[in-house]
Amino acid sequence: MRRIKALTAAAVLSFALSAPALAAQCNPPGGFDAFLKEFRKEAAAKGLTPRTLTLLDAVTLDPSVLAADKRQGVFKQTFEEFSTPRITQRWTRASRHMMEQAPTLRRIEQEFGVPGAMTIVLWGLETDFGTHTGKHDVLRATATLGFDCRRADFFQNELFEALTLVQKGDLTPADLRGDWAGELGQAHFLPSSYNKYALDFDGNGRRDLIRSVPDTLASIANYFKGYGWQPRQAYAEDTANFEVIRKWNKALVYAKTVAAFSERLEASSARAEQPRR
Repeated sequence: MRRIKALTAAAVLSFALSAPALAAQCNPPGGFDAFLKEFRKEAAAKGLTPRTLTLLDAVTLDPSVLAADKRQGVFKQTFEEFSTPRITQRWTRASRHMMEQAPTLRRIEQEFGVPGAMTIVLWGLETDFGTHTGKHDVLRATATLGFDCRRADFFQNELFEALTLVQKGDLTPADLRGDWAGELGQAHFLPSSYNKYALDFDGNGRRDLIRSVPDTLASIANYFKGYGWQPRQAYAEDTANFEVIRKWNKALVYAKTVAAFSERLEASSARAEQPRR
């Protein structure tokens, strides 16, 4: 039975990723309800079941998400303005997690070639090490952004991917809580990235980026590997690996912060592991 379930999940995912993009009309004359009605038809044609689509029954437009989408000035800060508080506030906890997760990080580095420090850094920057994953309804957030015409196609796909996560059994509807743009879990993966890169690294049979730290850290590394990370190579600005970091977040100031924080954390961890004379 478990084998059949695994094959079915893989088939659904393959179908979802290869099917044509959804193209429900954004901001139609009939408003949000008309948009959802058209989206349901297209999503059903792509393989979502009537039971899954009932999750949209109570979804309403979220004005706070539209406001947040227009308010992203933080990435206009200088590197020093952006990076200094983020590294300083997380340094002690990042160092502690490097020690606590050392066995898991060694496995991750061996399997994916991504420095363990970088997975810790991203875990910290995204959700403060899993303590601030967000309170937005992911279905409501992605539906709102899919209805808005600024990035409609992109977020209609994320709405479909979020529903797919429930249909496959990776997540429950209650798990779909995250940030305003639909990012969820301890690594703030978009639903499409969750579907494509999330791993069951703790071996409990679930790809659980909501509750599992090993799954979260390994999935971050798997994401980087999927975008062409080069093991044992530099990741400072103007390197191929730096461009992989920008696949996570294209903002230059964010990528530079990830690289600088990771480099410092790696060096500090290496010094701490050296035997005392």
